[in-house]
Amino acid sequence: MMSSHAKPLVRLLEALEKLPGIGPRSAERIAFHLLRGSKEAARELAQSVVEIKERLGFCEVCFNLSETARCPVCQDPARDPSLLCIVEEPKDVLAIEKTGAFRGLYHVLLGAIAPLDGIGPELLKIEELMARLSGGVIQEVIVATDADKDGEATAAHLAQRLRSRPIRLTRIASGIPVGSHLEYADQATLARALEGRRELN
Repeated sequence: MMSSHAKPLVRLLEALEKLPGIGPRSAERIAFHLLRGSKEAARELAQSVVEIKERLGFCEVCFNLSETARCPVCQDPARDPSLLCIVEEPKDVLAIEKTGAFRGLYHVLLGAIAPLDGIGPELLKIEELMARLSGGVIQEVIVATDADKDGEATAAHLAQRLRSRPIRLTRIASGIPVGSHLEYADQATLARALEGRRELN
Protein backbone atom coordinates (compact mmCIF):
# COMPACT_ATOMS: atom_id res chain seq x y z
CA MET A 1 0.00 0.00 0.00
CA MET A 2 1.43 3.35 -1.09
CA SER A 3 1.79 6.13 1.50
CA SER A 4 0.11 9.49 0.90
CA HIS A 5 3.14 11.19 2.50
CA ALA A 6 6.32 12.29 0.73
CA LYS A 7 9.27 9.91 1.17
CA PRO A 8 11.33 12.19 3.48
CA LEU A 9 8.33 12.54 5.79
CA VAL A 10 7.71 8.78 5.77
CA ARG A 11 11.36 8.17 6.73
CA LEU A 12 11.11 10.68 9.57
CA LEU A 13 7.87 9.15 10.85
CA GLU A 14 9.40 5.67 10.77
CA ALA A 15 12.47 6.90 12.66
CA LEU A 16 10.39 8.70 15.30
CA GLU A 17 8.17 5.65 15.88
CA LYS A 18 11.25 3.63 16.84
CA LEU A 19 11.72 5.87 19.89
CA PRO A 20 10.28 4.59 23.21
CA GLY A 21 6.82 5.92 23.99
CA ILE A 22 6.30 7.39 20.51
CA GLY A 23 3.36 5.97 18.59
CA PRO A 24 2.13 6.93 15.12
CA ARG A 25 0.14 9.97 16.31
CA SER A 26 2.95 11.33 18.47
CA ALA A 27 5.37 10.80 15.57
CA GLU A 28 3.09 12.80 13.27
CA ARG A 29 2.78 15.65 15.80
CA ILE A 30 6.57 15.85 16.20
CA ALA A 31 7.19 15.61 12.44
CA PHE A 32 4.72 18.36 11.55
CA HIS A 33 6.06 20.53 14.38
CA LEU A 34 9.52 20.19 12.83
CA LEU A 35 8.12 20.99 9.37
CA ARG A 36 6.50 24.19 10.65
CA GLY A 37 9.70 25.28 12.38
CA SER A 38 12.76 26.88 10.84
CA LYS A 39 15.53 25.01 9.04
CA GLU A 40 17.92 26.30 11.70
CA ALA A 41 15.87 24.71 14.51
CA ALA A 42 15.82 21.40 12.62
CA ARG A 43 19.60 21.56 12.05
CA GLU A 44 20.15 22.35 15.74
CA LEU A 45 18.09 19.32 16.79
CA ALA A 46 19.87 17.03 14.33
CA GLN A 47 23.28 18.33 15.44
CA SER A 48 22.47 17.80 19.13
CA VAL A 49 21.50 14.18 18.42
CA VAL A 50 24.76 13.57 16.52
CA GLU A 51 26.72 15.35 19.27
CA ILE A 52 25.50 13.11 22.11
CA LYS A 53 26.54 10.04 20.12
CA GLU A 54 29.97 11.48 19.34
CA ARG A 55 30.84 13.26 22.60
CA LEU A 56 29.16 11.35 25.42
CA GLY A 57 30.54 8.21 27.00
CA PHE A 58 30.43 6.59 30.43
CA CYS A 59 32.28 7.84 33.50
CA GLU A 60 35.18 5.50 34.31
CA VAL A 61 34.19 5.49 38.00
CA CYS A 62 30.39 5.49 38.27
CA PHE A 63 29.21 4.83 34.67
CA ASN A 64 27.07 7.96 34.52
CA LEU A 65 27.10 9.76 31.17
CA SER A 66 30.08 12.06 30.80
CA GLU A 67 32.03 14.10 28.26
CA THR A 68 35.25 13.43 30.17
CA ALA A 69 36.85 10.37 31.80
CA ARG A 70 35.15 11.30 35.08
CA CYS A 71 31.67 12.82 35.31
CA PRO A 72 30.98 16.15 37.09
CA VAL A 73 29.53 14.35 40.16
CA CYS A 74 32.65 12.20 40.63
CA GLN A 75 34.84 15.30 40.21
CA ASP A 76 32.88 17.40 42.71
CA PRO A 77 34.90 17.74 45.97
CA ALA A 78 31.75 18.88 47.80
CA ARG A 79 30.08 15.47 47.42
CA ASP A 80 30.05 13.05 50.37
CA PRO A 81 32.30 10.11 49.34
CA SER A 82 30.99 7.91 52.17
CA LEU A 83 27.48 7.79 50.65
CA LEU A 84 26.82 5.83 47.45
CA CYS A 85 23.49 5.63 45.59
CA ILE A 86 23.01 2.72 43.19
CA VAL A 87 20.71 3.30 40.21
CA GLU A 88 19.88 1.39 37.06
CA GLU A 89 20.43 4.03 34.36
CA PRO A 90 22.00 7.49 33.88
CA LYS A 91 18.48 8.96 33.57
CA ASP A 92 17.93 7.96 37.23
CA VAL A 93 20.94 10.07 38.28
CA LEU A 94 19.31 13.01 36.52
CA ALA A 95 16.00 12.38 38.31
CA ILE A 96 17.65 12.25 41.75
CA GLU A 97 19.88 15.27 41.07
CA LYS A 98 16.80 17.35 40.24
CA THR A 99 15.53 16.83 43.81
CA GLY A 100 18.62 18.44 45.35
CA ALA A 101 18.14 15.98 48.25
CA PHE A 102 21.24 13.83 47.69
CA ARG A 103 24.85 14.95 48.04
CA GLY A 104 26.67 11.63 47.83
CA LEU A 105 28.08 9.74 44.84
CA TYR A 106 26.44 7.34 42.37
CA HIS A 107 27.01 3.96 40.81
CA VAL A 108 25.07 3.24 37.61
CA LEU A 109 24.47 -0.45 36.90
CA LEU A 110 23.52 0.18 33.25
CA GLY A 111 20.47 -2.04 33.56
CA ALA A 112 18.63 -4.38 35.91
CA ILE A 113 18.55 -8.14 36.39
CA ALA A 114 15.90 -9.46 33.99
CA PRO A 115 16.12 -13.25 33.55
CA LEU A 116 13.30 -13.33 30.98
CA ASP A 117 15.31 -10.95 28.80
CA GLY A 118 18.55 -12.87 29.33
CA ILE A 119 20.09 -10.16 31.54
CA GLY A 120 21.96 -11.61 34.50
CA PRO A 121 24.13 -9.89 37.13
CA GLU A 122 27.25 -10.52 35.05
CA LEU A 123 25.98 -8.06 32.41
CA LEU A 124 25.64 -5.22 34.92
CA LYS A 125 28.34 -3.07 36.55
CA ILE A 126 28.19 -5.07 39.79
CA GLU A 127 31.80 -6.26 39.89
CA GLU A 128 32.90 -2.66 39.37
CA LEU A 129 30.68 -1.75 42.34
CA MET A 130 32.38 -4.39 44.50
CA ALA A 131 35.77 -2.96 43.56
CA ARG A 132 34.65 0.52 44.63
CA LEU A 133 33.38 -0.78 47.96
CA SER A 134 36.74 -2.43 48.68
CA GLY A 135 38.32 1.00 49.15
CA GLY A 136 36.85 1.33 52.66
CA VAL A 137 35.60 4.90 52.13
CA ILE A 138 31.92 4.12 51.47
CA GLN A 139 29.88 3.76 54.68
CA GLU A 140 26.33 3.58 53.29
CA VAL A 141 24.93 2.19 50.05
CA ILE A 142 21.44 3.31 49.01
CA VAL A 143 19.79 0.96 46.52
CA ALA A 144 17.57 3.12 44.29
CA THR A 145 16.59 0.65 41.60
CA ASP A 146 13.09 0.86 40.12
CA ALA A 147 10.12 -0.47 42.11
CA ASP A 148 9.23 -3.05 39.43
CA LYS A 149 10.05 -6.79 39.42
CA ASP A 150 13.44 -6.33 37.72
CA GLY A 151 14.42 -3.52 40.08
CA GLU A 152 13.38 -5.57 43.11
CA ALA A 153 15.30 -8.62 41.82
CA THR A 154 18.37 -6.42 41.39
CA ALA A 155 17.96 -4.98 44.91
CA ALA A 156 17.67 -8.50 46.36
CA HIS A 157 20.81 -9.63 44.52
CA LEU A 158 22.76 -6.61 45.76
CA ALA A 159 21.56 -7.22 49.34
CA GLN A 160 22.85 -10.79 49.13
CA ARG A 161 26.22 -9.70 47.71
CA LEU A 162 26.72 -6.92 50.26
CA ARG A 163 25.33 -8.60 53.38
CA SER A 164 28.76 -9.64 54.71
CA ARG A 165 30.34 -6.20 54.27
CA PRO A 166 30.52 -3.67 57.13
CA ILE A 167 28.41 -1.17 55.20
CA ARG A 168 24.96 0.22 55.97
CA LEU A 169 22.68 -0.98 53.18
CA THR A 170 19.40 0.87 52.59
CA ARG A 171 16.60 0.91 50.02
CA ILE A 172 14.71 4.04 49.00
CA ALA A 173 11.34 4.28 50.71
CA SER A 174 8.07 3.24 49.11
CA GLY A 175 7.11 6.79 48.20
CA ILE A 176 7.84 5.48 44.70
CA PRO A 177 4.78 3.45 43.61
CA VAL A 178 5.35 -0.25 42.99
CA GLY A 179 5.83 -0.95 39.30
CA SER A 180 6.92 2.59 38.51
CA HIS A 181 10.18 4.09 37.27
CA LEU A 182 12.28 6.76 38.98
CA GLU A 183 12.34 9.02 35.94
CA TYR A 184 8.53 9.48 36.16
CA ALA A 185 8.42 10.33 39.89
CA ASP A 186 7.92 13.97 40.83
CA GLN A 187 10.78 15.66 42.69
CA ALA A 188 9.02 15.88 46.06
CA THR A 189 8.10 12.18 46.04
CA LEU A 190 11.62 11.18 45.06
CA ALA A 191 13.15 13.40 47.75
CA ARG A 192 10.84 11.86 50.40
CA ALA A 193 11.77 8.37 49.18
CA LEU A 194 15.46 9.16 49.65
CA GLU A 195 14.91 10.64 53.12
CA GLY A 196 12.73 7.69 54.21
CA ARG A 197 15.11 4.99 52.99
CA ARG A 198 15.10 1.76 55.02
CA GLU A 199 17.62 -0.91 55.92
CA LEU A 200 17.89 -3.54 53.19
CA ASN A 201 18.14 -7.04 54.67
